[in-house]
Amino acid sequence: MKMSRTTKMSRTTRWAALAATTAVTAALAGCAGGGGGGAAGGEDGSLEGQKITYWASNQGSSVSMDEEVLGESIDRFTEATGVEVELEVIPWPDLYNRILAAVSSGEGPDVLNIGNTWAVPLQSSGAFIPWEGEALEAIGGQDRFVQTSWATGGAEGQAPTSVPLYGLAYSLYYNTAMFEEAGIEEPPATWDEFIETAKKLTKDTDGDGENDQWGFTLAGQRVSNNAHQAFIRGMQNGGELYTEDGEPDFANDGVVAGVKQWLDLMGEDGVVDPSNAEFNDGSQLPPELIEGRAAMMFDQAAGKTFAGADFEDFGVAPIPMNTADATGIEGTQSHVAGINVSVFANTDAKDASIAFVKHLTSDEEQKTLNAAYTSLPVVTAAMDDPAFETPEMSAKKITYADHSQPMPLFPSEGQMETLVGEAIGGLFAKIAQGEEVDEAAVKKALEDAQAQMPAS
Repeated sequence: MKMSRTTKMSRTTRWAALAATTAVTAALAGCAGGGGGGAAGGEDGSLEGQKITYWASNQGSSVSMDEEVLGESIDRFTEATGVEVELEVIPWPDLYNRILAAVSSGEGPDVLNIGNTWAVPLQSSGAFIPWEGEALEAIGGQDRFVQTSWATGGAEGQAPTSVPLYGLAYSLYYNTAMFEEAGIEEPPATWDEFIETAKKLTKDTDGDGENDQWGFTLAGQRVSNNAHQAFIRGMQNGGELYTEDGEPDFANDGVVAGVKQWLDLMGEDGVVDPSNAEFNDGSQLPPELIEGRAAMMFDQAAGKTFAGADFEDFGVAPIPMNTADATGIEGTQSHVAGINVSVFANTDAKDASIAFVKHLTSDEEQKTLNAAYTSLPVVTAAMDDPAFETPEMSAKKITYADHSQPMPLFPSEGQMETLVGEAIGGLFAKIAQGEEVDEAAVKKALEDAQAQMPAS
């Protein structure tokens, strides 16, 4: 997933770094890595000759793919403006730590991508320009953007400090050949149908008495994914991870019920290979479908991986809900997933950096970049492009617009993802070892996670 928060940083170190960011202001010493020209450009007001640095997240099937796709986009920008862009593509497991270090030191890029669930914690650092006034006008204003994506740019009631770039949403991906072999004609629409379908597809195919084909696959130690499912399944069961006042509320009945549903896939329902409890990377899941070891998975953009493997026997459908016609929070099928772009406030090339954001979010670049990454445009004018009318993209557009909610827009959201995701990972490990995890165990684990949250 493209939104992974998993890092090598310890929880204590990470929280210390997060705390450090809150003390950083827009007046950070040093420059952000860009050079040439000031904020106003050259003497004639042009951007010609300026240089900026750009940290991009790894959106493609490889870093080299990103370098090719973004390199072509940068060439178009340089040809139009004369601004040179130094690109570095940073893998997701490293990106958040790199950003924290840049915020703390004041030495980083001019422009960078962030996972949109990081927007509020990073906003509290004061290290990024707010998108209001002239800066917002320069990129065409808020109304150009899909409003569900725009809502992820920062805390409610404040000028956002990040702009949407790539839109993503969770979908159900399934192996159509395995469905056909089992006589299953349609993907499941409700959670009960999903469990029933997964059970039909879980079987012993070689007669040794052990299941070797599974109905579903997941990454039990992927912290961000576990947190996302706590959010989605909790919402479907009427629970939210925070109160309206921004207080953590991890162990309410709805969230407990939703997390229990997620864990039961490996436990009580028995449709997930217990070895999945060790998976910690979303890239481990597509091969399970490709090689026929599992029939279904949840992902945000698996289509590009399947295409890279020349795998065509897959279908895409919305995430099952408890009831097929659910609306409101009970109708949540995804968080508003995606990637945003920010500009460091201490850049020496502010105008060039804003111009680059304008370029990346222009109608034509949105069509080109999102088509390459099988993600969704975040500007309304690009949504109707034929590239986004494929079955995969059509399913995601409906989910993104009508059945998604932003992850909690509070500064402690990052700590929440870590603590809740790790708690669920620990419960998956217990299930894989043969332990029973009941509702009381789920509630206790979530209570323990909440107790570790820092005071407001």
